Amino acid sequence: MTESPDGTHDGTHATQPVLQPGAGPVRAAHYLPADPAAVFWGRLPCADDAPLLEVDPGSEVTVDTISHEGILEDQGSDPVAFFAAHGVPVDAVLRDAIELTATRRRDPATDGPHVVTGPIAVRGARVGDLLAITVLETLPRVPYGVISNRHGRGALPGEMPRGESNVSIFSPVDADGGSAALPRTAGAERDVHFPLAPFLGIMGVAAAGHERPHSVPPGAYGGNIDIKLLTEGSTLYLPVQVEGALAYLGDPHFAQGDGEVALTALEASLRATVRFDVVPASDPLAEFARVHGPFVETADYLVPTGLDQDLREAMKKAVRAAIALLHARYGMDAEHAYAYLSAASDFDVSQVVDLVCGVHARIRKADFS
Repeated sequence: MTESPDGTHDGTHATQPVLQPGAGPVRAAHYLPADPAAVFWGRLPCADDAPLLEVDPGSEVTVDTISHEGILEDQGSDPVAFFAAHGVPVDAVLRDAIELTATRRRDPATDGPHVVTGPIAVRGARVGDLLAITVLETLPRVPYGVISNRHGRGALPGEMPRGESNVSIFSPVDADGGSAALPRTAGAERDVHFPLAPFLGIMGVAAAGHERPHSVPPGAYGGNIDIKLLTEGSTLYLPVQVEGALAYLGDPHFAQGDGEVALTALEASLRATVRFDVVPASDPLAEFARVHGPFVETADYLVPTGLDQDLREAMKKAVRAAIALLHARYGMDAEHAYAYLSAASDFDVSQVVDLVCGVHARIRKADFS
C-alpha cells in the first residue's frame, strides 16, 4: 500500500478474479475482446466504419470493455505505474489497457477520454428501426475502480478540485464483490462503503454521416448517456441511424449516483454480455424513438430521456418524451399523461457532466398492469 496525497493509506485487498483478454468466463457464443488496435479511443463509430463482428437479431455477444480511468494523460498514461501506486500488482492490471497506452495515443484537445469496443453489425437492422440492446451480464474485470474530478469539469467547475491538481480517488472492491470502499481520510471516523451496480455508460449505434462523434456528449444515437438503470436485465432502445446499426459498448461503471457530479463515477472495466434485437420501423415505439430519441425499459420502469446542453431544456424534453411514450405504449392522451406524470413519476438527472445534460423519467409499469 502507498500513501494518498492526504496522508492516508489505500490499496486493494479484494480476491475477485482479474478477467484478462480471452481468460475467464465468456457467456455468449460470440466474443469481442477490446483489441487495442481496433477499439475507438475518444470517438464513436460512424457510417463509414466497418464492423468487427456481424450477428443475427436475437444473438448474444460478450464484449470486453476498458475503463479510461488509470490510462489518461493526467494519470501518467501508464496503468501499471498508476495502479502500482495503489498497491495493485502488475498481474492485476489489464493487459489490453497496458497495450493500449503503449501503442495508441488520442488528442485530448479534440477527442474524448472513453475507450469503446465495436462496432457490431446486426443483420437486417435498417434506418428507421429500433435496435434493442438488453444487458444480460456485467462481470467486473478487476477488483478496483477510480473516481475522478478534473479542473473545469463536473458540477462545480471552479470550486472543485480545491487544489491545483486533478483528483483521482482509488476505490477497492470488497472481497465479497458486492460493495466498494472509499478509504477514510484524515479526520474521518470510518471508511465509506457503497453497493456496486455495474452498468455501461456508453451504449450506442453508429451515427449517420462521415464524421465520428466525440465520445463525451450523448445524442440520438445513444453514446454516453450514463443512465445507471441500465444494469442486468434492462434494455436500451436506440433509433438505427445506418444499415446494420453498428452497435458499440464502453465507459464501464461499477456504480454511479444520478448526476455523476464529480465528473466520473466509480469507473472500472467490465465484461458485458448483451443481446441485440430489432424492432421494426412500423412499431409505434420506433416512431416514438425517431422523434424523441433513446429510451430504456427495466423490469419495473419505462424510462424516456431528454438531452440538451441546458438542464432545464433537457427536463422539458424528458417530459415531452414521457407524454409521447405513454401515448405510444398505452394510448394515453396528452392531458391524462401529463397529469399522471405529475402525480406518480419521478424525473431524475442522469448526469450534468457530459456537455449535453441528461434527464430521465421513471414510469412504473405496474401502474398500467
